Amino acid sequence: MRRIRRKRRVKPPGAAVLTPARAAICGGALVLGFAIGLFLLTYGPETYSSWHEKRLLKRASAMLSGQNFDGALRAAREVAQKRPDSLPAFQILAEATEKQNLPETVAWRLQIARLQPQDLDSQLNLASAALRFGQLDTARQALENVAPADRERAAYHVVAGWLARAQGSDAEVEQHFAAAVNQEPGNDLYQYNLAVLRIRSDAPEKSDESRTVLERLSKVPGFRAGSLRALLSDALQRNELERADAFAQDLQMSQQVTFADYLLCLEFYRKLDQSKFSALLEKVKPVAARNPSDIALLMEWLNENRLAADVLKWMEKLPPEVVTKPPPAIAIADAFVEGKNWSRLKRWTRSSSWGESEYLRLAYQAYGSKQSRQSAADAEFSSLWHSAERAAADQPDRELRLARLAAKWNFSAEAEQLWLRVSKTAPARREALDALFRIYRATNDLKNLYATARRLHESSPNEPSLAADYARLALLVDQNTTEGHRVAKEAYERAPADVNVAMTYAFSLYGLGRSAEGIEIMKKLPAPAVHDAHAAVYAAILLLDENQIAAAREYVAAAQAGPIFSEEKKLLDEAIAKASTAAPSPTPTP
Repeated sequence: MRRIRRKRRVKPPGAAVLTPARAAICGGALVLGFAIGLFLLTYGPETYSSWHEKRLLKRASAMLSGQNFDGALRAAREVAQKRPDSLPAFQILAEATEKQNLPETVAWRLQIARLQPQDLDSQLNLASAALRFGQLDTARQALENVAPADRERAAYHVVAGWLARAQGSDAEVEQHFAAAVNQEPGNDLYQYNLAVLRIRSDAPEKSDESRTVLERLSKVPGFRAGSLRALLSDALQRNELERADAFAQDLQMSQQVTFADYLLCLEFYRKLDQSKFSALLEKVKPVAARNPSDIALLMEWLNENRLAADVLKWMEKLPPEVVTKPPPAIAIADAFVEGKNWSRLKRWTRSSSWGESEYLRLAYQAYGSKQSRQSAADAEFSSLWHSAERAAADQPDRELRLARLAAKWNFSAEAEQLWLRVSKTAPARREALDALFRIYRATNDLKNLYATARRLHESSPNEPSLAADYARLALLVDQNTTEGHRVAKEAYERAPADVNVAMTYAFSLYGLGRSAEGIEIMKKLPAPAVHDAHAAVYAAILLLDENQIAAAREYVAAAQAGPIFSEEKKLLDEAIAKASTAAPSPTPTP
Protein backbone atom coordinates (compact mmCIF):
# COMPACT_ATOMS: atom_id res chain seq x y z
CA MET A 1 0.00 0.00 0.00
CA ARG A 2 1.04 3.44 -0.78
CA ARG A 3 1.31 5.83 2.09
CA ILE A 4 -0.54 9.05 1.57
CA ARG A 5 1.23 12.04 3.01
CA ARG A 6 -0.91 14.93 4.25
CA LYS A 7 0.09 18.34 3.14
CA ARG A 8 0.95 20.73 5.83
CA ARG A 9 -0.92 24.01 5.78
CA VAL A 10 1.33 26.88 5.29
CA LYS A 11 0.23 30.23 6.84
CA PRO A 12 0.45 33.05 4.40
CA PRO A 13 3.06 35.64 5.11
CA GLY A 14 1.92 38.35 7.61
CA ALA A 15 -0.96 36.36 9.08
CA ALA A 16 -1.61 37.15 12.78
CA VAL A 17 -1.31 34.51 15.35
CA LEU A 18 -3.93 34.68 18.16
CA THR A 19 -1.72 34.60 21.10
CA PRO A 20 -3.03 34.79 24.66
CA ALA A 21 -1.96 38.45 24.87
CA ARG A 22 -3.84 39.30 21.75
CA ALA A 23 -6.91 37.49 22.98
CA ALA A 24 -6.82 39.56 26.16
CA ILE A 25 -6.58 42.80 24.15
CA CYS A 26 -9.54 41.81 21.97
CA GLY A 27 -11.60 40.94 25.00
CA GLY A 28 -10.79 44.24 26.64
CA ALA A 29 -11.69 46.15 23.48
CA LEU A 30 -14.98 44.32 23.29
CA VAL A 31 -15.81 45.18 26.91
CA LEU A 32 -14.77 48.81 26.37
CA GLY A 33 -16.89 49.04 23.26
CA PHE A 34 -19.86 47.63 25.11
CA ALA A 35 -19.30 50.07 27.97
CA ILE A 36 -19.07 53.03 25.59
CA GLY A 37 -22.22 51.91 23.84
CA LEU A 38 -24.02 51.51 27.14
CA PHE A 39 -22.82 54.97 28.24
CA LEU A 40 -24.02 56.57 25.01
CA LEU A 41 -27.35 54.82 25.21
CA THR A 42 -27.78 55.84 28.85
CA TYR A 43 -26.34 59.36 28.97
CA GLY A 44 -26.14 60.37 25.34
CA PRO A 45 -29.72 61.62 24.98
CA GLU A 46 -29.48 63.58 28.24
CA THR A 47 -26.16 65.12 27.23
CA TYR A 48 -27.55 66.09 23.85
CA SER A 49 -30.72 67.43 25.46
CA SER A 50 -28.68 69.55 27.89
CA TRP A 51 -26.57 70.91 25.02
CA HIS A 52 -29.72 71.63 23.00
CA GLU A 53 -31.39 73.41 25.95
CA LYS A 54 -28.36 75.63 26.48
CA ARG A 55 -28.39 76.45 22.80
CA LEU A 56 -32.11 77.29 22.88
CA LEU A 57 -31.70 79.45 26.03
CA LYS A 58 -28.80 81.31 24.44
CA ARG A 59 -30.88 81.92 21.33
CA ALA A 60 -33.90 83.01 23.43
CA SER A 61 -31.76 85.47 25.42
CA ALA A 62 -30.37 86.96 22.21
CA MET A 63 -33.87 87.33 20.78
CA LEU A 64 -35.09 88.94 23.99
CA SER A 65 -32.23 91.44 23.87
CA GLY A 66 -33.10 92.14 20.22
CA GLN A 67 -36.78 92.64 21.16
CA ASN A 68 -37.84 89.63 19.11
CA PHE A 69 -40.28 88.65 21.82
CA ASP A 70 -42.22 86.05 19.85
CA GLY A 71 -39.03 84.22 18.92
CA ALA A 72 -37.79 84.36 22.51
CA LEU A 73 -41.11 82.94 23.71
CA ARG A 74 -41.00 80.05 21.25
CA ALA A 75 -37.45 79.06 22.20
CA ALA A 76 -38.03 79.41 25.96
CA ARG A 77 -41.33 77.51 25.80
CA GLU A 78 -39.56 74.62 24.05
CA VAL A 79 -37.12 74.45 26.94
CA ALA A 80 -39.88 74.68 29.55
CA GLN A 81 -41.80 71.84 27.92
CA LYS A 82 -38.75 69.56 28.12
CA ARG A 83 -37.60 70.74 31.55
CA PRO A 84 -40.59 71.89 33.68
CA ASP A 85 -38.34 73.36 36.39
CA SER A 86 -36.04 75.41 34.13
CA LEU A 87 -35.58 78.68 36.00
CA PRO A 88 -33.76 80.44 33.09
CA ALA A 89 -36.62 79.52 30.73
CA PHE A 90 -39.24 80.90 33.14
CA GLN A 91 -37.25 84.11 33.55
CA ILE A 92 -37.12 84.66 29.79
CA LEU A 93 -40.82 83.84 29.47
CA ALA A 94 -41.69 86.28 32.25
CA GLU A 95 -39.64 89.13 30.78
CA ALA A 96 -40.88 88.58 27.22
CA THR A 97 -44.57 88.45 28.20
CA GLU A 98 -44.13 91.40 30.55
CA LYS A 99 -42.69 93.54 27.76
CA GLN A 100 -45.68 92.59 25.61
CA ASN A 101 -48.09 93.42 28.46
CA LEU A 102 -49.54 89.89 28.44
CA PRO A 103 -51.51 88.57 31.47
CA GLU A 104 -49.65 85.24 31.31
CA THR A 105 -46.71 87.13 32.87
CA VAL A 106 -48.30 86.31 36.22
CA ALA A 107 -48.17 82.57 35.53
CA TRP A 108 -44.45 82.68 34.70
CA ARG A 109 -43.67 84.88 37.72
CA LEU A 110 -45.57 82.36 39.82
CA GLN A 111 -43.30 79.56 38.57
CA ILE A 112 -40.19 81.59 39.40
CA ALA A 113 -41.50 82.30 42.90
CA ARG A 114 -42.26 78.59 43.32
CA LEU A 115 -38.67 77.68 42.48
CA GLN A 116 -37.26 80.49 44.67
CA PRO A 117 -39.68 80.76 47.60
CA GLN A 118 -37.18 82.57 49.86
CA ASP A 119 -36.07 85.10 47.24
CA LEU A 120 -37.51 88.58 47.94
CA ASP A 121 -37.24 89.83 44.35
CA SER A 122 -39.09 86.78 43.01
CA GLN A 123 -42.03 87.34 45.37
CA LEU A 124 -42.14 91.11 44.75
CA ASN A 125 -41.95 90.63 40.98
CA LEU A 126 -44.87 88.20 41.23
CA ALA A 127 -46.88 90.63 43.37
CA SER A 128 -46.15 93.52 41.00
CA ALA A 129 -47.17 91.51 37.93
CA ALA A 130 -50.35 90.34 39.67
CA LEU A 131 -51.23 93.94 40.58
CA ARG A 132 -50.59 95.05 37.02
CA PHE A 133 -53.14 92.59 35.72
CA GLY A 134 -55.66 92.99 38.54
CA GLN A 135 -55.01 89.67 40.28
CA LEU A 136 -55.15 91.05 43.81
CA ASP A 137 -55.48 87.70 45.56
CA THR A 138 -52.28 86.45 43.93
CA ALA A 139 -50.49 89.68 44.85
CA ARG A 140 -51.62 89.39 48.47
CA GLN A 141 -50.47 85.77 48.68
CA ALA A 142 -47.06 86.66 47.21
CA LEU A 143 -46.53 89.34 49.87
CA GLU A 144 -47.62 86.94 52.59
CA ASN A 145 -44.91 84.56 51.35
CA VAL A 146 -42.18 87.15 51.92
CA ALA A 147 -39.96 86.19 54.85
CA PRO A 148 -40.61 88.30 58.00
CA ALA A 149 -37.00 89.56 57.94
CA ASP A 150 -37.55 91.05 54.46
CA ARG A 151 -40.76 92.87 55.34
CA GLU A 152 -38.84 95.88 56.60
CA ARG A 153 -37.20 96.43 53.21
CA ALA A 154 -38.25 99.54 51.30
CA ALA A 155 -39.08 97.57 48.15
CA TYR A 156 -41.51 95.37 50.10
CA HIS A 157 -43.31 98.43 51.53
CA VAL A 158 -43.67 100.00 48.08
CA VAL A 159 -45.35 96.93 46.59
CA ALA A 160 -47.46 96.44 49.73
CA GLY A 161 -48.52 100.07 49.42
CA TRP A 162 -49.69 99.60 45.85
CA LEU A 163 -51.65 96.53 46.90
CA ALA A 164 -53.29 98.56 49.67
CA ARG A 165 -54.21 101.22 47.12
CA ALA A 166 -55.77 98.60 44.84
CA GLN A 167 -57.76 97.39 47.86
CA GLY A 168 -58.88 100.95 48.65
CA SER A 169 -57.10 101.30 51.99
CA ASP A 170 -55.61 104.82 51.96
CA ALA A 171 -54.41 104.60 55.56
CA GLU A 172 -52.46 101.43 54.81
CA VAL A 173 -51.02 102.99 51.63
CA GLU A 174 -49.65 105.89 53.65
CA GLN A 175 -48.26 103.55 56.29
CA HIS A 176 -46.28 101.53 53.72
CA PHE A 177 -45.11 104.51 51.65
CA ALA A 178 -43.92 106.26 54.82
CA ALA A 179 -42.03 103.11 55.86
CA ALA A 180 -40.32 103.01 52.44
CA VAL A 181 -39.19 106.63 52.84
CA ASN A 182 -37.89 105.90 56.33
CA GLN A 183 -35.84 103.03 54.95
CA GLU A 184 -34.47 105.01 52.00
CA PRO A 185 -34.95 108.73 52.67
CA GLY A 186 -32.83 109.73 49.68
CA ASN A 187 -35.02 107.93 47.14
CA ASP A 188 -36.91 110.57 45.13
CA LEU A 189 -39.49 108.08 43.84
CA TYR A 190 -40.45 107.05 47.35
CA GLN A 191 -40.56 110.71 48.42
CA TYR A 192 -42.81 111.50 45.45
CA ASN A 193 -45.25 108.64 46.12
CA LEU A 194 -45.69 109.68 49.75
CA ALA A 195 -45.96 113.40 49.01
CA VAL A 196 -48.65 112.95 46.34
CA LEU A 197 -50.66 110.98 48.89
CA ARG A 198 -50.10 113.21 51.91
CA ILE A 199 -50.69 116.54 50.19
CA ARG A 200 -54.41 115.76 50.58
CA SER A 201 -54.02 115.03 54.30
CA ASP A 202 -56.12 116.87 56.87
CA ALA A 203 -53.03 117.02 59.10
CA PRO A 204 -51.34 120.40 58.35
CA GLU A 205 -47.84 119.14 59.17
CA LYS A 206 -48.16 116.32 56.62
CA SER A 207 -49.66 118.41 53.82
CA ASP A 208 -47.16 121.26 54.34
CA GLU A 209 -44.21 118.89 54.25
CA SER A 210 -45.61 117.28 51.09
CA ARG A 211 -45.87 120.65 49.32
CA THR A 212 -42.24 121.33 50.13
CA VAL A 213 -41.18 117.95 48.74
CA LEU A 214 -43.25 118.36 45.57
CA GLU A 215 -41.97 121.88 44.94
CA ARG A 216 -38.43 120.48 45.10
CA LEU A 217 -39.30 117.57 42.83
CA SER A 218 -41.01 119.89 40.33
CA LYS A 219 -37.47 120.96 39.39
CA VAL A 220 -36.32 117.35 38.85
CA PRO A 221 -36.99 116.33 35.20
CA GLY A 222 -38.44 112.89 35.87
CA PHE A 223 -40.92 114.17 38.47
CA ARG A 224 -41.66 117.65 37.11
CA ALA A 225 -45.04 117.07 35.46
CA GLY A 226 -46.39 114.76 38.18
CA SER A 227 -45.37 117.17 40.95
CA LEU A 228 -46.93 120.15 39.15
CA ARG A 229 -50.19 118.22 38.69
CA ALA A 230 -50.38 117.43 42.39
CA LEU A 231 -49.51 121.01 43.37
CA LEU A 232 -52.05 122.47 40.93
CA SER A 233 -54.82 120.17 42.19
CA ASP A 234 -53.95 121.08 45.78
CA ALA A 235 -53.97 124.82 45.02
CA LEU A 236 -57.35 124.48 43.32
CA GLN A 237 -58.80 122.62 46.29
CA ARG A 238 -57.47 125.26 48.68
CA ASN A 239 -58.68 128.04 46.35
CA GLU A 240 -55.17 129.52 46.18
CA LEU A 241 -55.65 130.94 42.70
CA GLU A 242 -52.36 132.84 42.42
CA ARG A 243 -50.30 129.73 43.19
CA ALA A 244 -52.54 127.67 40.93
CA ASP A 245 -51.93 130.11 38.05
CA ALA A 246 -48.17 129.69 38.37
CA PHE A 247 -48.42 125.89 38.51
CA ALA A 248 -50.80 125.81 35.51
CA GLN A 249 -48.42 127.85 33.37
CA ASP A 250 -45.43 125.70 34.34
CA LEU A 251 -47.38 122.52 33.63
CA GLN A 252 -48.40 123.67 30.15
CA MET A 253 -44.75 124.41 29.37
CA SER A 254 -43.56 121.01 30.59
CA GLN A 255 -42.35 118.52 27.99
CA GLN A 256 -44.31 115.83 29.84
CA VAL A 257 -47.65 117.65 29.55
CA THR A 258 -50.57 115.36 28.63
CA PHE A 259 -54.00 116.11 27.28
CA ALA A 260 -55.43 115.37 30.73
CA ASP A 261 -53.22 118.19 32.04
CA TYR A 262 -54.95 120.63 29.71
CA LEU A 263 -58.25 119.58 31.27
CA LEU A 264 -56.85 120.26 34.74
CA CYS A 265 -55.78 123.73 33.56
CA LEU A 266 -59.25 124.29 32.10
CA GLU A 267 -60.77 123.53 35.49
CA PHE A 268 -58.52 126.13 37.07
CA TYR A 269 -59.09 128.89 34.50
CA ARG A 270 -62.82 128.37 34.74
CA LYS A 271 -62.56 129.38 38.40
CA LEU A 272 -60.04 132.16 37.82
CA ASP A 273 -61.07 134.00 34.68
CA GLN A 274 -63.85 133.24 32.21
CA SER A 275 -62.03 134.95 29.33
CA LYS A 276 -58.85 132.91 29.92
CA PHE A 277 -60.97 129.79 30.21
CA SER A 278 -62.69 130.45 26.88
CA ALA A 279 -59.35 131.19 25.21
CA LEU A 280 -57.75 127.99 26.49
CA LEU A 281 -60.84 125.93 25.54
CA GLU A 282 -60.64 127.17 21.95
CA LYS A 283 -56.93 126.40 21.96
CA VAL A 284 -57.49 122.87 23.28
CA LYS A 285 -60.27 121.89 20.85
CA PRO A 286 -58.00 121.68 17.74
CA VAL A 287 -55.50 119.66 19.77
CA ALA A 288 -58.25 117.25 20.82
CA ALA A 289 -59.60 116.98 17.25
CA ARG A 290 -56.44 115.10 16.21
CA ASN A 291 -57.41 112.08 18.29
CA PRO A 292 -60.92 110.60 18.86
CA SER A 293 -59.94 109.58 22.40
CA ASP A 294 -58.98 113.17 23.25
CA ILE A 295 -62.22 114.42 21.70
CA ALA A 296 -64.10 112.11 24.05
CA LEU A 297 -62.02 113.21 27.05
CA LEU A 298 -62.79 116.87 26.40
CA MET A 299 -66.47 116.15 25.83
CA GLU A 300 -66.65 114.13 29.05
CA TRP A 301 -65.02 117.00 30.94
CA LEU A 302 -67.53 119.45 29.50
CA ASN A 303 -70.42 117.16 30.49
CA GLU A 304 -69.09 116.81 34.05
CA ASN A 305 -68.82 120.60 34.32
CA ARG A 306 -72.39 121.25 33.14
CA LEU A 307 -71.32 122.37 29.69
CA ALA A 308 -73.16 119.72 27.70
CA ALA A 309 -74.55 122.39 25.38
CA ASP A 310 -70.96 123.15 24.29
CA VAL A 311 -70.52 119.47 23.43
CA LEU A 312 -73.53 119.53 21.12
CA LYS A 313 -72.34 122.72 19.42
CA TRP A 314 -68.84 121.37 18.94
CA MET A 315 -70.02 118.05 17.50
CA GLU A 316 -71.62 119.94 14.59
CA LYS A 317 -68.15 121.17 13.57
CA LEU A 318 -66.49 117.77 13.67
CA PRO A 319 -66.53 115.17 10.86
CA PRO A 320 -69.58 112.86 11.09
CA GLU A 321 -67.40 109.77 10.61
CA VAL A 322 -65.56 110.74 13.82
CA VAL A 323 -68.41 111.69 16.14
CA THR A 324 -70.74 108.84 15.21
CA LYS A 325 -68.30 106.21 16.47
CA PRO A 326 -67.04 105.56 20.01
CA PRO A 327 -65.58 107.00 22.07
CA PRO A 328 -66.94 110.45 20.96
CA ALA A 329 -70.39 108.96 20.23
CA ILE A 330 -70.65 107.83 23.88
CA ALA A 331 -69.76 111.29 25.22
CA ILE A 332 -72.35 112.86 22.89
CA ALA A 333 -75.02 110.45 24.15
CA ASP A 334 -74.11 111.53 27.67
CA ALA A 335 -74.52 115.16 26.62
CA PHE A 336 -78.09 114.40 25.54
CA VAL A 337 -78.66 112.79 28.95
CA GLU A 338 -77.27 115.85 30.75
CA GLY A 339 -79.55 118.06 28.67
CA LYS A 340 -82.52 115.73 29.25
CA ASN A 341 -83.09 115.63 25.50
CA TRP A 342 -84.62 112.16 25.39
CA SER A 343 -85.91 112.29 21.82
CA ARG A 344 -82.47 113.18 20.41
CA LEU A 345 -80.85 110.55 22.65
CA LYS A 346 -83.15 107.87 21.21
CA ARG A 347 -82.44 108.99 17.64
CA TRP A 348 -78.69 109.14 18.30
CA THR A 349 -78.57 105.59 19.65
CA ARG A 350 -81.12 104.00 17.32
CA SER A 351 -79.02 103.52 14.20
CA SER A 352 -75.48 102.38 13.39
CA SER A 353 -73.31 100.09 15.47
CA TRP A 354 -70.84 101.05 18.16
CA GLY A 355 -68.70 97.97 17.69
CA GLU A 356 -67.21 96.78 20.98
CA SER A 357 -69.24 99.49 22.74
CA GLU A 358 -72.55 98.21 21.38
CA TYR A 359 -73.66 97.38 24.93
CA LEU A 360 -73.40 101.09 25.80
CA ARG A 361 -75.48 102.10 22.78
CA LEU A 362 -78.19 99.71 23.96
CA ALA A 363 -77.93 101.03 27.53
CA TYR A 364 -78.30 104.68 26.48
CA GLN A 365 -81.19 103.74 24.19
CA ALA A 366 -82.84 101.92 27.09
CA TYR A 367 -82.42 104.97 29.32
CA GLY A 368 -83.88 107.25 26.64
CA SER A 369 -86.88 104.96 26.28
CA LYS A 370 -87.50 104.87 30.03
CA GLN A 371 -87.26 108.64 30.39
CA SER A 372 -89.50 109.35 27.39
CA ARG A 373 -92.46 107.95 29.40
CA GLN A 374 -94.26 106.89 26.26
CA SER A 375 -96.65 103.96 26.10
CA ALA A 376 -94.88 100.60 26.37
CA ALA A 377 -91.73 102.43 27.54
CA ASP A 378 -91.17 100.00 30.41
CA ALA A 379 -91.33 96.98 28.14
CA GLU A 380 -88.98 98.61 25.63
CA PHE A 381 -86.59 99.56 28.42
CA SER A 382 -86.56 96.03 29.81
CA SER A 383 -85.85 94.51 26.39
CA LEU A 384 -83.07 96.96 25.55
CA TRP A 385 -81.46 96.75 28.97
CA HIS A 386 -81.38 92.96 28.89
CA SER A 387 -79.77 93.18 25.45
CA ALA A 388 -77.13 95.50 26.90
CA GLU A 389 -76.48 93.06 29.74
CA ARG A 390 -76.13 90.15 27.30
CA ALA A 391 -73.68 92.15 25.19
CA ALA A 392 -71.58 92.85 28.31
CA ALA A 393 -71.89 89.38 29.86
CA ASP A 394 -68.74 87.67 31.15
CA GLN A 395 -66.59 90.69 30.28
CA PRO A 396 -65.71 92.42 33.57
CA ASP A 397 -64.71 95.77 32.03
CA ARG A 398 -68.02 96.07 30.22
CA GLU A 399 -70.06 94.91 33.20
CA LEU A 400 -68.24 97.45 35.39
CA ARG A 401 -69.05 100.33 33.07
CA LEU A 402 -72.65 99.21 32.77
CA ALA A 403 -72.92 98.94 36.56
CA ARG A 404 -71.65 102.50 36.94
CA LEU A 405 -74.28 103.75 34.50
CA ALA A 406 -77.04 101.82 36.29
CA ALA A 407 -75.95 103.35 39.60
CA LYS A 408 -75.72 106.85 38.09
CA TRP A 409 -79.24 106.50 36.62
CA ASN A 410 -80.65 105.09 39.88
CA PHE A 411 -81.50 101.67 38.46
CA SER A 412 -81.04 100.01 41.85
CA ALA A 413 -82.19 96.49 40.97
CA GLU A 414 -80.18 96.39 37.74
CA ALA A 415 -77.15 97.93 39.44
CA GLU A 416 -77.24 95.35 42.26
CA GLN A 417 -77.10 92.40 39.86
CA LEU A 418 -74.28 93.95 37.85
CA TRP A 419 -72.25 94.82 40.96
CA LEU A 420 -72.67 91.25 42.21
CA ARG A 421 -71.14 89.96 38.98
CA VAL A 422 -68.37 92.56 38.99
CA SER A 423 -67.50 91.73 42.62
CA LYS A 424 -66.39 88.25 41.53
CA THR A 425 -63.35 89.67 39.72
CA ALA A 426 -60.43 91.18 41.59
CA PRO A 427 -59.68 94.46 39.76
CA ALA A 428 -62.99 96.17 40.57
CA ARG A 429 -64.01 94.05 43.57
CA ARG A 430 -63.61 96.88 46.09
CA GLU A 431 -65.66 99.34 44.04
CA ALA A 432 -68.37 96.72 43.54
CA LEU A 433 -68.52 95.73 47.20
CA ASP A 434 -68.62 99.37 48.31
CA ALA A 435 -71.54 99.95 45.93
CA LEU A 436 -73.36 96.85 47.20
CA PHE A 437 -72.79 97.96 50.79
CA ARG A 438 -74.47 101.30 49.99
CA ILE A 439 -77.40 99.55 48.28
CA TYR A 440 -78.02 97.17 51.19
CA ARG A 441 -77.53 99.95 53.74
CA ALA A 442 -80.15 102.07 51.97
CA THR A 443 -82.64 99.19 51.90
CA ASN A 444 -81.71 98.00 55.41
CA ASP A 445 -81.04 94.50 54.09
CA LEU A 446 -79.04 93.34 57.11
CA LYS A 447 -78.39 89.82 55.87
CA ASN A 448 -76.76 90.98 52.64
CA LEU A 449 -75.17 93.94 54.41
CA TYR A 450 -73.40 91.57 56.79
CA ALA A 451 -72.31 89.29 53.93
CA THR A 452 -70.93 92.26 52.00
CA ALA A 453 -69.12 93.59 55.08
CA ARG A 454 -67.49 90.18 55.50
CA ARG A 455 -66.34 90.16 51.87
CA LEU A 456 -64.97 93.68 52.20
CA HIS A 457 -62.99 92.64 55.25
CA GLU A 458 -61.68 89.56 53.45
CA SER A 459 -60.64 91.67 50.46
CA SER A 460 -58.62 94.04 52.67
CA PRO A 461 -58.02 92.26 56.00
CA ASN A 462 -55.58 94.85 57.37
CA GLU A 463 -57.99 97.79 57.04
CA PRO A 464 -59.31 98.59 60.55
CA SER A 465 -62.47 100.43 59.47
CA LEU A 466 -63.64 97.50 57.34
CA ALA A 467 -62.83 95.08 60.14
CA ALA A 468 -64.86 97.19 62.57
CA ASP A 469 -67.88 97.31 60.24
CA TYR A 470 -67.75 93.54 59.78
CA ALA A 471 -67.35 92.86 63.51
CA ARG A 472 -70.15 95.23 64.52
CA LEU A 473 -72.61 93.75 62.04
CA ALA A 474 -71.64 90.24 63.09
CA LEU A 475 -72.53 91.18 66.66
CA LEU A 476 -75.68 93.12 65.76
CA VAL A 477 -77.28 90.48 63.57
CA ASP A 478 -76.06 87.56 65.72
CA GLN A 479 -73.99 86.13 62.90
CA ASN A 480 -70.85 84.37 64.15
CA THR A 481 -70.47 86.47 67.31
CA THR A 482 -67.26 84.67 68.29
CA GLU A 483 -65.67 85.86 65.07
CA GLY A 484 -67.12 89.34 65.64
CA HIS A 485 -65.48 89.64 69.07
CA ARG A 486 -62.12 88.44 67.72
CA VAL A 487 -62.12 90.82 64.74
CA ALA A 488 -63.23 93.78 66.89
CA LYS A 489 -60.31 93.19 69.27
CA GLU A 490 -57.77 92.84 66.45
CA ALA A 491 -59.01 96.02 64.76
CA TYR A 492 -58.73 97.96 68.03
CA GLU A 493 -55.20 96.73 68.58
CA ARG A 494 -54.31 98.03 65.12
CA ALA A 495 -56.11 101.42 65.34
CA PRO A 496 -57.08 102.33 68.93
CA ALA A 497 -57.57 106.03 68.09
CA ASP A 498 -60.14 105.40 65.35
CA VAL A 499 -63.57 106.25 66.79
CA ASN A 500 -65.48 103.68 64.74
CA VAL A 501 -62.98 100.97 65.63
CA ALA A 502 -62.82 101.87 69.32
CA MET A 503 -66.59 102.07 69.77
CA THR A 504 -67.01 98.75 67.98
CA TYR A 505 -64.59 97.12 70.40
CA ALA A 506 -66.36 98.79 73.32
CA PHE A 507 -69.64 97.32 72.02
CA SER A 508 -67.94 93.93 71.79
CA LEU A 509 -66.93 94.21 75.43
CA TYR A 510 -70.55 95.08 76.29
CA GLY A 511 -71.62 91.85 74.62
CA LEU A 512 -69.07 89.98 76.74
CA GLY A 513 -70.44 91.51 79.94
CA ARG A 514 -67.47 93.89 80.33
CA SER A 515 -69.21 97.25 79.86
CA ALA A 516 -66.97 98.98 82.44
CA GLU A 517 -63.93 98.26 80.24
CA GLY A 518 -65.84 99.54 77.23
CA ILE A 519 -66.56 102.82 79.04
CA GLU A 520 -62.85 103.27 79.79
CA ILE A 521 -62.08 102.88 76.08
CA MET A 522 -64.80 105.42 75.25
CA LYS A 523 -63.30 107.96 77.69
CA LYS A 524 -60.03 107.96 75.73
CA LEU A 525 -61.76 109.28 72.59
CA PRO A 526 -62.44 112.95 71.75
CA ALA A 527 -65.80 113.94 73.24
CA PRO A 528 -67.24 115.52 70.04
CA ALA A 529 -66.53 112.31 68.10
CA VAL A 530 -68.39 110.18 70.64
CA HIS A 531 -71.39 112.51 70.33
CA ASP A 532 -71.78 111.54 66.67
CA ALA A 533 -75.19 109.89 66.40
CA HIS A 534 -73.90 106.41 65.57
CA ALA A 535 -71.14 106.45 68.20
CA ALA A 536 -73.56 107.89 70.73
CA VAL A 537 -75.78 104.80 70.44
CA TYR A 538 -73.01 102.56 71.74
CA ALA A 539 -71.91 105.09 74.37
CA ALA A 540 -75.48 105.19 75.67
CA ILE A 541 -75.94 101.42 75.91
CA LEU A 542 -72.59 101.04 77.72
CA LEU A 543 -73.53 103.63 80.31
CA LEU A 544 -77.08 102.32 80.68
CA ASP A 545 -75.74 98.80 81.17
CA GLU A 546 -73.65 100.12 84.06
CA ASN A 547 -76.72 101.94 85.41
CA GLN A 548 -75.11 105.35 84.83
CA ILE A 549 -78.46 106.83 83.82
CA ALA A 550 -77.58 110.51 84.19
CA ALA A 551 -74.36 110.17 82.18
CA ALA A 552 -76.21 108.29 79.45
CA ARG A 553 -78.80 111.03 78.85
CA GLU A 554 -76.65 113.25 76.64
CA TYR A 555 -75.70 110.31 74.43
CA VAL A 556 -79.29 109.12 74.18
CA ALA A 557 -80.23 112.63 73.09
CA ALA A 558 -77.43 112.76 70.52
CA ALA A 559 -78.41 109.37 69.10
CA GLN A 560 -82.10 110.24 68.89
CA ALA A 561 -81.38 113.61 67.28
CA GLY A 562 -79.33 112.24 64.42
CA PRO A 563 -79.92 109.64 61.74
CA ILE A 564 -79.10 106.16 63.02
CA PHE A 565 -79.57 102.73 61.47
CA SER A 566 -82.63 100.64 62.25
CA GLU A 567 -80.63 97.97 64.08
CA GLU A 568 -79.00 100.70 66.20
CA LYS A 569 -82.39 102.21 67.04
CA LYS A 570 -83.64 98.79 68.10
CA LEU A 571 -80.56 98.26 70.26
CA LEU A 572 -80.95 101.69 71.89
CA ASP A 573 -84.68 101.25 72.54
CA GLU A 574 -84.04 97.88 74.18
CA ALA A 575 -81.30 99.37 76.39
CA ILE A 576 -83.57 102.25 77.47
CA ALA A 577 -86.42 99.87 78.23
CA LYS A 578 -84.14 97.59 80.23
CA ALA A 579 -82.73 100.53 82.21
CA SER A 580 -86.24 101.88 82.90
CA THR A 581 -87.35 98.50 84.21
CA ALA A 582 -84.29 98.04 86.38
CA ALA A 583 -84.36 101.52 87.91
CA PRO A 584 -87.60 103.24 88.99
CA SER A 585 -85.77 106.55 88.70
CA PRO A 586 -86.67 108.98 85.88
CA THR A 587 -86.45 107.59 82.36
CA PRO A 588 -83.13 108.18 80.63
CA THR A 589 -84.80 109.77 77.63
CA PRO A 590 -84.46 113.55 77.59
